[in-house]
Amino acid sequence: MKERYYLVREDILPEAIVKTIQVKQLLASGDVKTVHEAAEQIGLSRSAFYKYKDGIHLINQLERDRIVNISLDLDHQSGMLSKVLAVIADYGGNVLTIQQSIPLQGRANVVISVEMSRLSEELGSLLTGLQALSGVKRVRLIGQG
Repeated sequence: MKERYYLVREDILPEAIVKTIQVKQLLASGDVKTVHEAAEQIGLSRSAFYKYKDGIHLINQLERDRIVNISLDLDHQSGMLSKVLAVIADYGGNVLTIQQSIPLQGRANVVISVEMSRLSEELGSLLTGLQALSGVKRVRLIGQG
């Protein structure tokens, strides 16, 4: 069955789901060390927490975790990758990984994973900005999550 998502106002959610988010926030902040301690502080059973924890997320958490993979074919020139990284940084992207092939026939393929939470413009603008760089022969979005 395909997963479906809903945007729901907090005041209509069951108490256990709201408390699950509160437990996750306590754990993420480091104010508590264990699920037991956080659940006890919030007044939620650990079994309820484990039941709901993977199914409930704050919207800003989902956006922060959005990652795209971009494939680029680059001319083999000194500083080319540096120019690409500068454009990504200018758009507010956070580079997570870089995989580069050995240049063959004057070109190298680079796959860059970019975290999108602080992107200043739409993804399409970033891809267009990368394509506009001299020495970039092809830009493709190969995955996003």
